[in-house]
Amino acid sequence: MTAPRPTVYRDAALADPTGPSLRKGVSLLVDAGRVVWIRPSTDEGDLPPNVHIIDAGGSTVVPGMVDAHSHVTLPGGSHWIDRGADPPEELLEVAENNGDLLGRAGVRWARDVGSPLAFDPRDGQRRALALRVRERWRSDPNRPRIRVAGTWIGHSGVLTGGLAIEADDGPALLKAASTQLDDGADFLKLYLDGAKKEEAPWSTEDVRAVVELAHGRGAKVTAHSGFLVGARVGIDAGVDSLEHGFELDSDAVAKMARQGTFLVSTLAIFRSWASFAQTTTLPRFVSDEGRERIARRRERAIESVHLAYRAGVRIATGTDFGGGSLRANHLAWEVEALVEAGLQPWEALSSATVRGGELLGEPDAGRIVEGGPADFFLVHGDPLTDPSALWRVWRVAWLTAPRRGP
Repeated sequence: MTAPRPTVYRDAALADPTGPSLRKGVSLLVDAGRVVWIRPSTDEGDLPPNVHIIDAGGSTVVPGMVDAHSHVTLPGGSHWIDRGADPPEELLEVAENNGDLLGRAGVRWARDVGSPLAFDPRDGQRRALALRVRERWRSDPNRPRIRVAGTWIGHSGVLTGGLAIEADDGPALLKAASTQLDDGADFLKLYLDGAKKEEAPWSTEDVRAVVELAHGRGAKVTAHSGFLVGARVGIDAGVDSLEHGFELDSDAVAKMARQGTFLVSTLAIFRSWASFAQTTTLPRFVSDEGRERIARRRERAIESVHLAYRAGVRIATGTDFGGGSLRANHLAWEVEALVEAGLQPWEALSSATVRGGELLGEPDAGRIVEGGPADFFLVHGDPLTDPSALWRVWRVAWLTAPRRGP
């Protein structure tokens, strides 16, 4: 395979998600995976002698997106819970397919918030499968860059199928958290829904001890939050982010904004569940009771995200693919859902790019700057005003393939 040539993407529009307007008539020179310069197409100056010109006319350059709530080893769909019990080698192959889907959809970063446990053949230790995926992908520039939480930490009787490390009291919770960090998890994921909707699985003091442990070891803590009581425990304990946030109130979001707690939205799962009413025969989706329950939860979740937005909470986007019903190439659906929740389209795109980078602590993620990585993709349309443009991916700059011919 020959070395890639310097490449000019000529006469595109450029989407900067920190504002509402496109910058038009732009050319970008990329070399060795970096953005060398960004200039007006009418003033490109001298070009390298072997430059490859890509006519990007009519398209928009968009920063590579961040799926901040994903499960890379699971396929998603209407039977997503069952798939966690599939053989580990099958789930590792699922991850490879998901990596392909993510890249082609313009997702550069994925934050894996839970994967099944399996024995690692390298040393016989039982670890979260996504840790192995992270090692596989680390040296492959075509693959998404991922952060991995290990596996779910939950109270017994909550997560089915043996998906979680179970901890029923404070000492067990702290031990489970320490084990995950010892295994190499980048951050921790706590499941703050309890066996009873009106009760959190652990006390604020128990969760705060985990936060202090993680922060002391340079890691962060996030928490699944389906119900308000668990959200309050996580916020009061100082977790770094809440996942879903399906039941938040004005007091909760005000404290999140003061503390800098992120909300990772996953509203598109309700759109997915509604689609299953037309495509499956499962009672939870097709029955009158099931439809009504989904509609009520969706309305409450949209209200919660809107409250967070109005309060100034930093919102990052996630699909919950794999561990939920969406697939790995559906992040555009979540951007559309955030617009429904009251964000402007450019703000929703910022949640899928810049805000995701801030959550990861990666200043280059979700941005296009001179000297930075060429992590961008091209779409037809203006995603700063129309999120549906994100479905129309035309080219992905970081995906490379063997060059044919002379």
